[in-house]
This record gives sequence, C-alpha cells and structure tokens, in this order.
Amino acid sequence: MNFTSLLVANRGEIAIRIIRAAASLGLRTVAIYSEDDAASLHTRMADEARPLNGAGIPPYLDTDGLIQVAKDAGCDAVHPGYGFLAESAEFALRCGEEGITYVGPSVENLDLFGDKGRARTAAEAADVPIMKGIDGPVSVEEAHEFFASLGAGGAMMIKAIAGGGGRGTRVVTSADEIDRSYRRAQSEATRSFGNGDLYVEELVQKARHVEVQILGDTGGEIVHLGERECTIQRRHQKVVEIAPAPNLSEELRTSIIDSALRLAKSVGYTNLGTFEFLVYTDAASGDGAFAFIEANARLQVEHTVTEEVTGVDIVQSQIRLAAGESIADLGLDQPGIATPRGYAIQVRVNMETFGEDGTVKPSSGTLTAYEAPGGPGIRTDGFCYAGYKTNQSYDSLLAKVIGHSPSSKLSDAIARTSRALSEFRIAGVETNIPFLQNVLSHPDFAGGQVYTRFVDDHMGELIPTQDRMQQKRFMESANAAIEPAQPAASAARAATGLAGANIDSRDPLALFNYDQQVKAAQPTAEAESEAGSSDLEGPSGSVGMPAPIQGTVLSIDVSEGDEVHEKDQLVVMEAMKMEHVISADRDGIVQRIAVAVGETIRQGFPLVFIQEAEVSEVEAAAVEVIDPDHIRGDLEELNHRHSYQLDENRPEAVARRRKWNHRTARENIADLCDADTFMEFGPLAHAAQWSGHDQEWLRTNTPADGLICGLGTVNGDIFDDQDSRVLAISYDYSVLAGTQGGKGHYKQDRVYELAHRFRLPVVLFSEGGGGRPGGGTFGASGTGGGGGVGVSTTTFTTWSQLSGLVPMVGITNGRCFAGNTALLACCDVIIATEGSTVAMGGPAMIEGGGLGIYTPEEVGPMSFQVPNGVIDILVKDEEEAVEIGKKYLSYFQGSVNEWEAHDQRPLRHVIPENRVRMYDMREIIETMADKDSVLEIRKDFGIGMITSFIRIEGHPMGVIANNPAHLAGAIDSDGADKGARFLQLCDAFDIPVITLMDCPGIMVGPDVEATALVRHCARLFNAGANVTTPMFGVVVRKAYGLGGQAMCGGGSLVPFFTVAWPTAEFAGMNIEGGVKLGYRREFAAIEDPQERLKTYDDMVARGYERARAVNAVSSFGIDDVIDPSETRRWIVAGLRSLPPLPPRTGKKHPYIDTW
Repeated sequence: MNFTSLLVANRGEIAIRIIRAAASLGLRTVAIYSEDDAASLHTRMADEARPLNGAGIPPYLDTDGLIQVAKDAGCDAVHPGYGFLAESAEFALRCGEEGITYVGPSVENLDLFGDKGRARTAAEAADVPIMKGIDGPVSVEEAHEFFASLGAGGAMMIKAIAGGGGRGTRVVTSADEIDRSYRRAQSEATRSFGNGDLYVEELVQKARHVEVQILGDTGGEIVHLGERECTIQRRHQKVVEIAPAPNLSEELRTSIIDSALRLAKSVGYTNLGTFEFLVYTDAASGDGAFAFIEANARLQVEHTVTEEVTGVDIVQSQIRLAAGESIADLGLDQPGIATPRGYAIQVRVNMETFGEDGTVKPSSGTLTAYEAPGGPGIRTDGFCYAGYKTNQSYDSLLAKVIGHSPSSKLSDAIARTSRALSEFRIAGVETNIPFLQNVLSHPDFAGGQVYTRFVDDHMGELIPTQDRMQQKRFMESANAAIEPAQPAASAARAATGLAGANIDSRDPLALFNYDQQVKAAQPTAEAESEAGSSDLEGPSGSVGMPAPIQGTVLSIDVSEGDEVHEKDQLVVMEAMKMEHVISADRDGIVQRIAVAVGETIRQGFPLVFIQEAEVSEVEAAAVEVIDPDHIRGDLEELNHRHSYQLDENRPEAVARRRKWNHRTARENIADLCDADTFMEFGPLAHAAQWSGHDQEWLRTNTPADGLICGLGTVNGDIFDDQDSRVLAISYDYSVLAGTQGGKGHYKQDRVYELAHRFRLPVVLFSEGGGGRPGGGTFGASGTGGGGGVGVSTTTFTTWSQLSGLVPMVGITNGRCFAGNTALLACCDVIIATEGSTVAMGGPAMIEGGGLGIYTPEEVGPMSFQVPNGVIDILVKDEEEAVEIGKKYLSYFQGSVNEWEAHDQRPLRHVIPENRVRMYDMREIIETMADKDSVLEIRKDFGIGMITSFIRIEGHPMGVIANNPAHLAGAIDSDGADKGARFLQLCDAFDIPVITLMDCPGIMVGPDVEATALVRHCARLFNAGANVTTPMFGVVVRKAYGLGGQAMCGGGSLVPFFTVAWPTAEFAGMNIEGGVKLGYRREFAAIEDPQERLKTYDDMVARGYERARAVNAVSSFGIDDVIDPSETRRWIVAGLRSLPPLPPRTGKKHPYIDTW
C-alpha cells in the first residue's frame, strides 16, 4: 500500500466504520473533531485525534484547514466518508496537489457527477434512459414552461444541480407551487452546497428508487456488487434500504445493472460510486421501464446492506483501490461475486419526534441509556454511548441497524430487523424507532407495493401512537447510576414550568448558593415519576397558551377575569436578548395566569389559561398606516454617513481632478459597471488616524479610506448574469493621493477572498502613491502601527493568488508608484493613459536613496514603459481606458451571438505572388476576424510578434503572428517572450489560439545572442508544447526550421490542424544556407567559377520549388493547402469539433507570468 496514515475527514458512525476498516489493513488513523464534537466516540476509536478550529459543521467543510491537519498529523491519505466534502472535486484536487491520496473517485468523476445536469447528459450519451427534463441550470420562468409542457396531471421535481441527499429538492404538482418551491430549493441548495443552480425533471408519482453499487480501478476495470432498494423515503430522505431489491424481474434487474456499468465505463469511473435509477410502477409509464436520476460519487450511508449480502468489505475495497490495487487484486473479478446471499435491511435510527399531524421535528438531549441490539445477523453502526450529549448542529442520525437473513424470503429479514429494533434501548432522547417498526410491519412493505412517496402518503398509518406501539424487549432500568433521579426541586420545576431555578440574579452569590443546596439534596423517586409534559387543560375547560420558547417573562398584560380577543397581547417573553409577544389565539375569558414577571419558563408550559367564550365587541383600533417613503432617524443617519463618499458632496476634491482633466474614481467605476449594478463593500470605512484628526475630519477627508471596491456586472447587455460578474476596485487619488491605508488593505483582503471563492474577474484602477507614510497608526504600506515590521501586509499575497484563477485587468492613469504599482504589475493586462507615469518608486524614494532628483513624470513615463513591454495597451484617456477594459474583459466572458464577418476573398491577394514583396500581417488578422473584434496586446513591444484577441463567429480567440515588417518575421528575444506569455494567458482561461506563421527562423547573430536569445526563444517552445487549449496553425508564407516549429508548439502536427496558403514555403532552414552547407564538397569539385555559380543558383531554385506548399505537402506534415478565403471556415469547423469544456475547479497554471 502506497500510504501509511489515513486522515478520516468525517465524524460519527461513518468515521468509526472507516477507522475500523483502515485498522484491519494496518493503517494508522487520525480522527478530527470540531470544538463542540470532542465527546463524539470516533475521537476515541482512532490512533490519534486532532482538533479543528471552530464549532459545528463549518470546520468539517474547511478544505484548507483539513489539508493542514493532514499534513501536521503526517497523513498521506484522506478518506472523506459521506456528506461534508465527500463529493467536493476541489477538495480532491487540493489533496492531489499536496501529495495526499484522496480515497474516492477521480477529480473528473467528482466534477462530472457533482453537476446533475452534466450527469444526465453523460447518461444520455451512454444510451442510458433519463427522465424528461431540462439539464439546467434553469430559471423560474423556464421551470414554468417545462411544467406547462407536461400537460394536465403532470408533476415535476425541482432539484439542486450540485450535492445530493435530497437537499435542494421540491415536488411540484401544480403551477402555483412553482415560484415558492423554486425559491426554497434554491435557498436550501445554496446553503447546503454553495451553489443555488437548479434543474427540473418530470416526476413519476409512483416509482421505486433502485441504485447499483459500482467499483472501478485505474486500469479501466469496472464491476458491480448488485443493487439496493431505497424506495422508503420521507421528504426525499432515505429511511429504509434493502439489498437486493425485492420484486424485480431478472430481466429488469439486469437492464438496470447493465446501464450503470455502461455509464460508469463511458466516463472512466474509478473507485466507489452509486448509480441511482427510478423504476416505474404505474402502467402509464410502461411496465418494466426505468430511468437514471443521478450518481453519488462517494461511499453511501446504505453501503452496509450490500456488504451483508455479498460479504465484501466495501470500505476496505475503497481504500485499497485508492492505493492503486486492481479489481483483480481485490478478488472482485470472480464470477458470482455480486450474487446476493439472502436479504439485508438497514433502518436509520434518528432523533425525532412525531406530531399527530405527521410533522417531524428533531429531538436532542443527553443519552441516559444506549444499548444496541445483537444476535445472529444483526449489525449496528453507531457512535453513541450512555452519557453522550447530542448536538443539534449535526445530522439527527444516531445509528444504523442492519438485519441480514440468508433466507430467500424477504419476510425473514423483516422479522429479524424488526426484532432488533425492539431490543434497541435508547433513553434520554426521542427516536423514530416506533415509526420504523410501523414501516416494517406495514403489509405494503413486505408485499412490494411501496413507492418513493409511500411514507408521505401513508403518514397517518405510520405515525407512532399508543395503540401502534410494539413490544419493547429490554428492561426499563431505574438505576440511578444510569438514569439519575431528579432532586425534588427539579420535579417541582416540572410542575411549575420554571426553566432552571428562579433566583435573584442580581445577587452575585445566588448561583453558587443554589448549587450547594442542590448537591446537598437527596433525589426522590417521586421526582422522576412527577416529571412530565405540561398539561394545557385548565380550570372551567380553559386552555393554556403555551410558551413558544424557553425564556423569561418580561410583562403580563392581562389579569384574571379579563375578556380578550384573538390576537390581543397577553405576555411578553425574552430569549437570547430578543422580545417575543405571545398573543391570544381565540376570544375568551382569562381564567388563570400561571406565571409571574421575572420567571424563566420552559418551552411548552402554559402561560395564561383562556376559556373560549363570546366576548363584547370592541371598536377596532385605528391601524397605523406607515408611509413607506418616510425616512426614520436611524436611516437618516445612515444616509448622512453614506453622503460623505459621494462626488457631489466633495466639490474641492472633484475640482482637483478636473484641473488635470481626470475623472473621479467613482466616475470610472460607474462607467465600467452596468447601470445600478455596483454594490460597494466597506464605504463607511475611513482612515484609522491621521495627524490626530477627529472622526468628522476623517469621514470628510478619508472616505472609504481611499479605496472603493465592490461587485457589479460588466457587459451585461451581451452576457448573462453569471458571465458578466466583476469585482471592481479603485484607489481614490483624491484621498491622500491614493495611498494605501490599513482599512483599504483590510477591504481588499475581504473582496479578493470573495473573488477567489466565487471566481470573480477583477478590474483594478491603480492610480496612487503607494504606501501611506506617517499618520500615527500607519507604517509601510499602511499596515504597521507605532513602528512594526512594515512588511506583514497580506493584500499582496491574496491579490497575487488570483493570478491564473480569474482575469485580472489593471487600468492606470496619472501617477502610480510603489505598492499601487506592485498590484498593477500583477495584472494579466495593463491599460494606461498617455499621461500616466508608472514606477516601483516615486521621487521621494529615489531622492531618499541618494539616487537623484526627478519629477514624477520623469520616473516612469509612457515613452519607455510602452516600448519596454510594461504597458500592454496605451490609450488616450480614462474614458478610452474603461472602454478598452470592457472590451478586453469580454473575451473572457464568453461568446457573443451577434457578429458580422468581412468578405474573406481579399485574403487571396493580401500576400503578393512575388515571394519577397512585403505585406501587412495585421490586414490578414483584421479581415479574418469578426468586424471590430480585434484587440492587439503589447503592440509596441516585441514588434516582431503580433498578439491579439479576436472573435470568429462570436467565439473569443487569441492570435499570435509573425510580423514580416520586423526582421522578416524572425523570432528575437522580445518576440519570444511576448508570444510565450500570450499563449500562457490564453491557455489559462481556455481561449483557443490561431498561430499565423511567416517565419524565416529564429534570429541569429552575436548581437541577438547577447540578449540571451537561447533562453528566451525556448520559452516559446515550452509554452506552446504544453498548452491544452486548442491551437490552429495557418502558414501564410515562410515556415522555416526552428522558428516555424516554435510558432506551433514545436511541430506542425501539434495544433488541432495546420494548413497552408499557396504562398507558403517549408524548409528545414534558410534554403540558400542549406544548399551551401549540404553541397559544399560538390561546389569545391567544380573549378570553373561560372559553372559553380550556375550550379548553385540551379540548386537554390530547385530548393525553392520543392519548398512551395503545393509541392512540400506531398510528403504530408501539414493537413492541407487551402484557398486563403477558406481559412475562417476551417477555424469555425475546428471550433465546432471541440468537446464542451468541463468547468474548472482550480487553476491550470499556478500564475500568469507577468512578463
């Protein structure tokens, strides 16, 4: 086994199950626990237990935290169990990046089946039947349209695209349910999976839920372990599972299993997974029909029943497959391995209470008894013990009871499982055991007449009631060691409804005195028998109004004998610092008041007893009409605070900007973002201190701490909401010269984390002076305080970590120095106005270092920052900068529907027939691309290479092209750098690339070698050979030697296709040089100089004739020689031949090279 220590990234019973399986394999195990989960039994079962930071579920979902725990504990493998991160492709990817083996399916499998819409598409491609539906994501309007298409009597399911377990799922049987069901499903999906996308599919009102257990190894071998029946569900949550599925014809069973295997093989499934199907039971759907619904790429809760009937340890198999063993190594390739031995049933014992109307609520408490059943064929997977205090932060599952009978009769397994439930002694919390017993004993269960909505439709027959309680086969012990009796005071409180002792809380010693009294008191048997539920029956047939929550009585607003009307205020209670008004639910007479002001009352205890009666009518109280336009005092104060940021309230600051013909930061953001879409983060922040000024001065002069940031959309008229999302950040030069303050860094860290988490493209306006000096609390870059190290700012890290993950657009104008420049320089593209000056240090830093005195405009002017390659795009002013920024961003937002093509026929004549006559490569690019779609990058740097974004039929594409006007198109150091970086940028965001080749080779000579050409030109080879985005090669004239190869990833067969124009030429090197080198001896043997020259000229001429594309292609090596006017058609065909891109969960490259 290629790993030795396993981190079990889960809790409860599944963690224990994994720990036991790993221990049997000789693996060291490490458990984890959140701050409120330290008492869970799994922490004692592992070899070591490590704490997590935080309480409840969030720590178990913290990818970074779990990875760090694994590394700190020396674990080289992680098992996620089920739930939590078990289906997270991002978690699996991170494990792989850290060298930790992920025990589960591949990242690709997780990614595919984590999207239920894509999973349906994959199933359909594998010829597996699917439900009628829309793969999604769908809007609520599309859901309405689909429902209407089902016709009268139709029903549908609204389901979450991500996750599983029934969360984010709603049944819709009438059109008026759609809006509410959609909102609730979306909210639940977002909360559970971080993704609110939904899809819809037809609901079969009566269907069975059957799933197939699949295992696969990395060698492509895939087997099954039979199927399970999971039809018994309550609100889409599985309750009872059976293996194998009873009452299935062998023909149907085989068809379902074959479909699961076919789908698994089609996607290259590895490790463990469950493929789930609906089997139609109604005649209208066709006898024996079934459809795929989803696949769960993880270990299932119900894996136990398959283990019992096959004898295969599924968890051990999962671990061994992750370690690289094959299906054959596991012995799972043996004939008959999946043949079931009898039946096994699993029931899920949950902490639940059932209302008379069928409502189910979770229960909680401290277990005073926990005695699991035993005997032949009985297995209990749990994690509880007497004394364990349950935690409502987690799932209500207490244990899974599995009954297995080798008999071929399902009834024998039912009887064994039912008896096991009757032996299960749990005290201290309410459970669903009586409900489970009623399900097992229902005649339709054994008779095979169940369907997925069976429980919901028969809840009235299944609710535990006194006449339906089955025999308990254990002793109800009153032993104080197990069930401590209550002191008399506790029994008294049970009768009075007081929650805890009522003491004078103002006395600081009252609590401690009470504690001593309780410990001195002797428990009584009467206390236990008297404790019970509150009686709401009162005097004279009155009914008590129960306390809806546990809390303290603040006021009692009625007296005994008062007449009250429905909705009259009776009592006000306080809980968790919030006041709750309890109102009458009927008209009547107050017969008794059962509580007093100041008492703390438990939930459910009667507060006021009301005898229902006709009471005198009262004049309706005037209803206060609230003017929705009225501005309350608190809102007025808020509006005033917000007004400090507005340009109209800062006339002097705006005037300073106008003096230089500059716009304000807010004007730039308003121009960038679509109207009314920008939502600012942290606008009320201001500088912490500045030369001892008060808060009012800070609000007036340092609004937003000089940094405006927030979310909006860009190009929303072209792209949908998902693709037009943008994070916009702008330094405000009118605030302390755009310098970087501590609050500004704090805000940036916040929004950059959001950009990382939600994949938000970023636009940064960087104008500013760098670190903010002075100001008391500000050190270097506005981060220190009273000295400090001055280099602990995290913003530069969080910002740089976005590189390669999301597009980063930098826009600068005016002066940009130091820290502001560092952020700008990390961007994928830098757009600068003509009046910009950009430098790593401003005049003060230069003079302070004794390096001379300069004006700001002399330090980093565009006159050299453009040709040296620092600036990618030079524009006239801020207005054009924003316009170009939006255009640049559009290539990363996707395809557009509206486009117009140029007449392609002029391409036949762009390149002269005279092979040495010059032409303009940019004319080719403009003609080939959609009209007005070309955006050239770094035009004035590395001028021998042209790099541009274009569109072809609306699709964004990159272009790299040789520029024959510079060195005849030969590759020099700057051109290689420019081309390699552009390739990396396109590849990082899956933008296909067209390479237009007219290259006589890599430039040679001592002058160019002095520029480190050897290393620089190699960047073009490495970048091109390793891109995974498609490349389309077009040779328009010369493709000579290494230069031609460098332009197409190292060879002409690397691109998706390589075609040539009739003007193209192919040669391994310069033809004249090749003739001289290849025939030197022959020339030396010719004594006559004239004859020698003629021979040389003839050989060169023959070389050029052989080099012509129409002749060279006879030996293959490229895909065709084409009419230049057909180039665009070839590219479109290539794009249409590409498979859809899977959504990325991480970076393709660690970062985008800034050079």
